[in-house]
Amino acid sequence: MDATTSGTPTIQYHNIPDQPITTIVATQLPTFQRQLRHCFGDSSPGEFPLSANPSIVLHVLTSCSLYPQDLAKLEATCSFFKKPANFAPDLDLSLSELAALDMCQKRAIFKPMTTEQQQHLKQRCGGSWKLVLRFLMAGEACCRREKSQAIAGPGHSIAVTSKGAVYSFGSNSSGQLGHGTTEEEWHPRPIRALQGIRIIQATAATGRTMLISDSGQVYAFGKDSFGEAEIGIQGSKMVTSPQLVESLKNIFVVQAAIGNFFTAVLSREGRVYTFSWGSDGKLCHHTDPNDVEPRPLLGALEHIPVVQIAAGFCYLLCLACQPSGMSVYSVGCGLGGKLGHGSKTDEKYPRLIEQFQVLNIQPKVVAAGAWHAAVVGQDGRICTWGWGRCGCLGHGNEECESVPKVVEELRDVKAVHVATGDYTTFVVADNGDVYSFGCGESASLGHNNPENQEQGDMHANVLSPKLVTSMKEMNEKVVQISLTNSVYWNAHTFALTESGKLYGFGAGDKGQLGVELGANQTERGKPERVDIDLG
Repeated sequence: MDATTSGTPTIQYHNIPDQPITTIVATQLPTFQRQLRHCFGDSSPGEFPLSANPSIVLHVLTSCSLYPQDLAKLEATCSFFKKPANFAPDLDLSLSELAALDMCQKRAIFKPMTTEQQQHLKQRCGGSWKLVLRFLMAGEACCRREKSQAIAGPGHSIAVTSKGAVYSFGSNSSGQLGHGTTEEEWHPRPIRALQGIRIIQATAATGRTMLISDSGQVYAFGKDSFGEAEIGIQGSKMVTSPQLVESLKNIFVVQAAIGNFFTAVLSREGRVYTFSWGSDGKLCHHTDPNDVEPRPLLGALEHIPVVQIAAGFCYLLCLACQPSGMSVYSVGCGLGGKLGHGSKTDEKYPRLIEQFQVLNIQPKVVAAGAWHAAVVGQDGRICTWGWGRCGCLGHGNEECESVPKVVEELRDVKAVHVATGDYTTFVVADNGDVYSFGCGESASLGHNNPENQEQGDMHANVLSPKLVTSMKEMNEKVVQISLTNSVYWNAHTFALTESGKLYGFGAGDKGQLGVELGANQTERGKPERVDIDLG
């Protein structure tokens, strides 16, 4: 789609010789002649001056990586951008639609799709390449696809480098580290069985791990059943090396989330599938607890693309992308008000959380703790709801909230990331500052006071957002927080920096911090560097 193929004249570029800036400034420039005809060539004054070279405009739109909403504004304000551009692959597409398509083609998830699959995704997103681009960009923003990430699982940890290599360490009683053994690892160790496979996303739960490759395949290892071994009872089948999940081979998966009694996966087309839920909450499926076949999530989200999923103890949140904007749906157990609908009743099918429209918040990132949830809005506001035990909602008390409520003490903070665990919440601001609140057990909040190292300081519950000053001392901008999301394990927390450095604190009794602790030491209250580079 360049000037040559479009039939427009080729532009000749000339090198500017090196010379002092004073020479350039001192050079006498010709006086500009204020004659409109010279500006507009043969066109009439008021016409778009580059209309004779639309390929140049298309190149600018694509190379500048404009946001979908910017492209939409161009179409809305200028007839030039509405007209068919007469370019391949679709002569009827406007310049802004072609630019959106070009930017979609640069996305790793979109590129391998066939033309038919791309067109199907376009219709699913609302019939516009701009909407497809928004869908793809939203998924990249909230799930760190194609980027390094760290997962603080219950008792064990997973780290993925920017190149897709995977390291694991910590508890390994069910083979959840993927090294072919059940021995604990106190230092990060690469999973050799995955050599040559690029991993783009990881998730972990009690005794199990799931990894997703750039080709959409899912690998799982650890405990091979749900519910029975959550509190130390053994007996389930164990898989100690990564195995391809055969039932998902025909689904191109981009994200997985593990709850206490179920697993959910998200396809690149934005469809949600769940399996192994259990007898009481079938999550839209009339199947028995032993059913391991993925079933599409029925109900409201059948025809709405989802960009992110988050699983709590017994419920699922879905961040959906609609032409009208972003929205959040919830399904599962409603105890504590964690589904966000103003009640504590269960939902067997996904239901829209309407409170975000009342608050005028466009959700950007969603996080599901064991019994509470949080959302980051496009404007940087933070909302929390659910069971407020230990102050994990950040509202200054331990009350339950059955609908999303803005965390007032973070009004002046522009949040970009939120992470939730077992009665604990972390918020990352756009400047890299980190705030935490909730349960202080295991020193996993990071609020150790250098001037007072008494146990009471590090383990106290925090009812309102509090700046984690120990992270500011790292002199590194934090981009991701991950913390243990389990009611059965002592929690630990990871902070990943922009340069790929990983810091850990909290419980480390099983090696989940990636270091061997001293005698009689079971935790760390201050972030310490993990000996692994994820950059």
